[in-house]
Amino acid sequence: MNMQALVLNRYNGPLELTELSRLSAGPGEVLVRIKASGLNPLDTKIRAGSAAHAKHPLPLVLGIDMAGVVEAVGPGVAQFKVGDEVYGMTGGVGGIQGSLAQFAAVDARLIALKPSNLSMKEAAALPLGFITSYQGIVDRAQLKAGQTVLVQGGAGGVGHLSVQLAQALGARVFATVSKGDAELVARYGATAIDYREYSVEQYVQEYTKGEGFDLVADTVGGETLDASFSAVKQCGRVVSALGWGTHSLAPLSFREATYSGVFTLSALLTGKHREHHGAMLQVATQLAEAGKLVPRVDPRSFDLASADLAYQAITAGTAKGKIVVDVQ
Repeated sequence: MNMQALVLNRYNGPLELTELSRLSAGPGEVLVRIKASGLNPLDTKIRAGSAAHAKHPLPLVLGIDMAGVVEAVGPGVAQFKVGDEVYGMTGGVGGIQGSLAQFAAVDARLIALKPSNLSMKEAAALPLGFITSYQGIVDRAQLKAGQTVLVQGGAGGVGHLSVQLAQALGARVFATVSKGDAELVARYGATAIDYREYSVEQYVQEYTKGEGFDLVADTVGGETLDASFSAVKQCGRVVSALGWGTHSLAPLSFREATYSGVFTLSALLTGKHREHHGAMLQVATQLAEAGKLVPRVDPRSFDLASADLAYQAITAGTAKGKIVVDVQ
């Protein structure tokens, strides 16, 4: 049997609607009929051939996040059945077929049951962002209730989920944003800090009496990560998913603080610890169903035929939340 998928045959080339053979669910896999594909800025780098760390050879199908319905269950899979609504971060890198296709055979360890109160589109907006947030805030920093957290870039794709996760864990949450996004993060329960109006020294003084934050979760990188090293308290923690540049560790060292990097793609690329992805998404489902985790989704509608326009919106910076493509 065949299916339709968007295929990239050359870097920086067009996404071509192509008929491909539909894979079967192998051992440990489920075949998912994809309903929604969540797009990420990383996809644009893969498409340009500039994301060496993602290792996605041509021809390729993009799309890291997905939500859909289990169509078939492979040998050895007991936790899912045909008809289950699921979601996950399941491909689009490492030579693994992405979610801009009608079907995908995915490793059952990478997925979880979709939150019952979210649409397919909303669910497809969660996996990469939530997993990145959880790995930093819970796995690396081991955040405790009552601690102070500064989320750098609190209105972004990872940032707004980090704010909500930290809030759900009982932290006092602050978030750097532009003035226009202050109301958004306030709705999530965080204190908004306009990074254009306040220097690091000013907001550390105003909100922590000069002590610094127990945890700084950086989702921006570059100069913002440098600022994070100056915003953390004595013996505090800094985590970042974008610690790829060259940075002075002196401010961090003087505070006896620690830094941890997060590489969200690791499980997909190496095949290791994939069951943790499914476990993290089970937490996301619980939080979403409790009303404590709400994805920010761009209101525009895209399908496979207009996915190029969706990527143009990401490149142009016009996205207001996660862009999700409807796959029917």
